[in-house]
Amino acid sequence: MPAPASPASGRALVVSLHDVSPRTRAECAEILAQLAESGVPRCSLLVIPDHHRRGPFLADAECAAWLRAQAAAGHELVMHGYYHQRARRTGESVGAKWTTRIYTADEGEFYDLDRATATTLVEKARADFRQLGEEPTGFIAPAWLLSAEAETALRTLGCAYTTRLGSVVDLETARVWASQSLVWSVRSAWRRQVSRAWNALLFHRLAANPLLRISIHPVDLRHPQIWRQIRELVTRARADREAMTYHEWVRGSR
Repeated sequence: MPAPASPASGRALVVSLHDVSPRTRAECAEILAQLAESGVPRCSLLVIPDHHRRGPFLADAECAAWLRAQAAAGHELVMHGYYHQRARRTGESVGAKWTTRIYTADEGEFYDLDRATATTLVEKARADFRQLGEEPTGFIAPAWLLSAEAETALRTLGCAYTTRLGSVVDLETARVWASQSLVWSVRSAWRRQVSRAWNALLFHRLAANPLLRISIHPVDLRHPQIWRQIRELVTRARADREAMTYHEWVRGSR
């Protein structure tokens, strides 16, 4: 893929759709259709190679064909962990338990991985994508929880970029763009209420930021108030921002 130019206005919107897999494909397809109606023709699709060990995309011919079609349509396929799941461990600190069990519901797969384990999983993910005929340039850890050793593994493996909740990292140049992603928590009524208030505030706080990030999960579609807010903020952002993928932002900013 050739290096794209920076957005003409200097203002970009990256919409990322997380947790793409055979288990979520129907919701993901509906989300992409509605985003296109809101002026976002291409997104970064964070694809889980084997979702909770029960959803390998290579074993689902229909999903594999759909992923190829999305890439051909201009969406970016991004490696998003491998299993998107972290087993609980004995002797964990209170902080580790809160982060991995409460904050991310046991899905912080790369939270504390050592370099060797991270390397194995990323290589396995890359091999699966290559069987699709795709060569992903980015890796984003589940829940943005990426250990220092895992980040070192990404650099060694030649990944172009990663992201965290508050930043985008060019792994080749070490450049970091500060940009807190809007993201919604929908696991309970109070979380949904807080998420709507927080993201409304964050949208205003980031008005002057060159890069605005909106992160969507398939489950967001099931909650009408959440989904209405997402559509509204996307539409408002598109008024003066160019929609692009993470790959385009990173390459165009070099």
